[in-house]
Amino acid sequence: MTPSRRPSLTARPRLTRFRASVVGLAAVALLVAACTGGDLPPIPDATPTPSATPEPSTHPSIDPSPVVEGCPTSQPDPLPAGEVRDVTIATSQGTIVIRVEGELSPIAAGNFVALAECGYYDGVVFHRLVPGFVIQGGDGMNGRSPNVDPDLVGTGGPGYTIEDEPVTATYGRGVVAMARTPAPNSQGSQFFIVLDDRAEDALASYNTYAIFGTVVEGMDTVDAIAAMPNSGPPSNAALEPVAMDEVTVSTP
Repeated sequence: MTPSRRPSLTARPRLTRFRASVVGLAAVALLVAACTGGDLPPIPDATPTPSATPEPSTHPSIDPSPVVEGCPTSQPDPLPAGEVRDVTIATSQGTIVIRVEGELSPIAAGNFVALAECGYYDGVVFHRLVPGFVIQGGDGMNGRSPNVDPDLVGTGGPGYTIEDEPVTATYGRGVVAMARTPAPNSQGSQFFIVLDDRAEDALASYNTYAIFGTVVEGMDTVDAIAAMPNSGPPSNAALEPVAMDEVTVSTP
């Protein structure tokens, strides 16, 4: 995926604008998570403006932002324009290959690659599954800390945040972007993979999730993970979370 060939909608039937705004905006509320803050509350009436993000819950035995030895402790160097990396995620459901491009979002791309290279994502789960919309993972707390308080699911991160960038492509099936809260510069380690082109209607209405790559192999694996049991709205928490067993980086 390059800027001249950005992800675009296919010719499949689209939701009506009304349905997209009502269904899609509610789903967006379930998507957003911060690396240092809590999940957004749901938007049951599908109003276009999310309500304020609550302060993260606390738990005496869990650090919501665990530090992984050898991993960045502040925003890593950007991935320069023209640089491309393949990030391979091995899971029990199969393998996912994400092509990360510095041309799209240099800061988000460099951050994702740096966290993948240092082993930050190894053992971390896809904690939120919204069929027909996205799967979300990258919460560093999940998969490392035993007996995680359910109230903390989706609140973990790398212990720092990264700067915002313009969205330079279109949200469509297979697109990978950073999760965040409405607060400026709130992206950390959590990311999502879009399941359906029709999600673009909802995601573009916010247009703040930095797109840094696309799935080039393994969308069948993504679909299999999305089909796993979840708690349903409002949290859509994975009931049998699939872990990223091993995450590796290569140059295509």
